[in-house]
Amino acid sequence: MRRSVPVALRRTGLSLTAVAGLALGGLAMAPSAGAAPVTPAVHGLTVTHSCATPQAGYLACNALKVTGGAHTSFISPLALPSGFGPADLQSAYALPANGGAGQTVAIVDAQDNPNAAADLNVYRSTYGLPACTVASGCFKKVSQTGSTTSLPAPDAGWAEEESLDVDMVSAIAPNAHIILVEANSATMANLGTSVNEAVALGAKFVSNSYGGGESSSDTSYDTSYFNHPGIAITASSGDGGYGVEYPAASKYVTAVGGTSLKRASNARGWTETAWSGAGSGCSAYDAKPTWQKDSGCTRRTVADVSAVADPATGVAVYDTYGGDPGWEVFGGTSVASPIIASVYADAGTPSSGSYPSSFPYAHTGNLNDVTSGSNGSCSPAYLCTAGPGYDGPTGLGTPNGLTAFHG
Repeated sequence: MRRSVPVALRRTGLSLTAVAGLALGGLAMAPSAGAAPVTPAVHGLTVTHSCATPQAGYLACNALKVTGGAHTSFISPLALPSGFGPADLQSAYALPANGGAGQTVAIVDAQDNPNAAADLNVYRSTYGLPACTVASGCFKKVSQTGSTTSLPAPDAGWAEEESLDVDMVSAIAPNAHIILVEANSATMANLGTSVNEAVALGAKFVSNSYGGGESSSDTSYDTSYFNHPGIAITASSGDGGYGVEYPAASKYVTAVGGTSLKRASNARGWTETAWSGAGSGCSAYDAKPTWQKDSGCTRRTVADVSAVADPATGVAVYDTYGGDPGWEVFGGTSVASPIIASVYADAGTPSSGSYPSSFPYAHTGNLNDVTSGSNGSCSPAYLCTAGPGYDGPTGLGTPNGLTAFHG
């Protein structure tokens, strides 16, 4: 039976200043300065885990919702959506404003979000993105068996995750079609079946923003659910700091770590540091893929690449199910996984028979190398501390255009 994520504070208010430095038992998040145009230090920021602590055998989503503090000051205090929007993310990662044409990105989550289509329309119309509706065929919501009418029971926490995921696909690949595949429950069997359904429905890019503790069954899950050559499958590395989750540990997926993203006066216009909550480390079970060359793990090392995940430099999301008010700010590696899946979509269809998780390793010079920040204490140090080249919390770095995601 799969072990659950070792985070005991889901669905409870959590102060970033109160938990800085915590290890796997909670969130390892330190206060972070906000991004310009207003850049005061952000203190007293509170967040909640969208998904409740799972029972044994279940996985949890990696979304973190900002519930209090000064988060409205770090982007544009005069605009209704606080948090980074599509133009910010496209600028930070040197991405096209019209990416994703001709591609289909799938999101795999558990339970139903009854308001997914309507909320997606508000997000896209607010930011001037092309409409993506059920009627036009751009957006589709299905069960793990592909049904559009017999859907799982709704869940407010997973609904937040689903809104976050489809909004990030919209931000990064605004011209892509989106399939939201909703598993009956958050077991690996149901979520894995949903991955297979996403591939069967034609998605070449599949994002998984959830995880749980590793188990000896993981190698069989690899074979059953994640070994899809020619498909870019991403998985969030976790929000508990140093330590490894599955399916990010699968050798067949791109494991996505997290950063703190801030505006800067440098040539790029942005800076990034490793987010202290990002998961990383050595898998206990999964074999090392041939393209991964670091020496500190005899098996699979997490992560491969990364993107923004710090709630203190979070993204704007629109969600109304379960009493949510609409515009909210989210962080967690649940932000980073759909961003990277969508960057793959912008880069084009992966070559037949390829494993897209290998692509960034062939183009390390086409990524933003993240060289500072950590998510805990470990040996060797690169597994939890960012530095030049490869490291655990941020992998090879963050997108700098599309070259590193094409192959």
